[in-house]
Amino acid sequence: MKLDANVSAVVTGASKGLGAATAIRLASLGVKVALLDLDAEAGESLARQIGGVFCAADVTSDESVERALARARQANGQERILVNCAGVVHAHKSAGRDKLTGAVRHYPMAEYERVIQVNLLGTFRCIAKSAAGMLALDRLPGGERGAIVNTASISADEGQMGQAAYAASKAGVAGMTLPIARDFAGEGIRVNAIKPGFFDTPMLRTGPEHVRRALEASVPFPKRVGEPGEFAHLVEFLLTNDYMNGECVRLDGAVRMSPR
Repeated sequence: MKLDANVSAVVTGASKGLGAATAIRLASLGVKVALLDLDAEAGESLARQIGGVFCAADVTSDESVERALARARQANGQERILVNCAGVVHAHKSAGRDKLTGAVRHYPMAEYERVIQVNLLGTFRCIAKSAAGMLALDRLPGGERGAIVNTASISADEGQMGQAAYAASKAGVAGMTLPIARDFAGEGIRVNAIKPGFFDTPMLRTGPEHVRRALEASVPFPKRVGEPGEFAHLVEFLLTNDYMNGECVRLDGAVRMSPR
């Protein structure tokens, strides 16, 4: 797919981090970009900077996603591109003892469900509703109607201690990539996913400095965390290489996560 002003894109989780970098890169190529997120202040600010449109969206809600897509389509036309970056992180052992009191605790089920709702079901919700709109588009010269890129994680392959919810949610994203690509094959919609490793996102920046240093030290090469722009670069590749379909691509500097 050629990325230019004739193409419209929807990016979820677009107000910051990987989603923001993706929105910026697509806009720089001339693509009409709709930024979907809960953070209206950051999302509207970025939309103004790149000439996009911000659409408030809660990916756990059918009605919210439908309203956001309707607004995006009113502004930019039916999207040919969907990039799912919306996600949350929550860490807690499945069950264990409190280090101070010895009291037995288990993973709060409400938090577990929230991670699954946002990361897995939210991703699928956006795929289904966006793809339904893509079906009305004419095919491009190569037969393509659209392309979707999802965000999984290296935790899908080697989840760490405390990541039972997060790893399960991202393994779900990775696991549904091929079946959905096969679902859409006859309609000319490609589906791929990225499994990012450690990236310089707001979530990482707000954490302790020693944690960042430890993460950087664990990466074989380059010995640093990834830049959001490098994620966006891979998104561009997956969108423009018409033979890439049904794949989950690791982007991690060759790191493999330890148990903790």
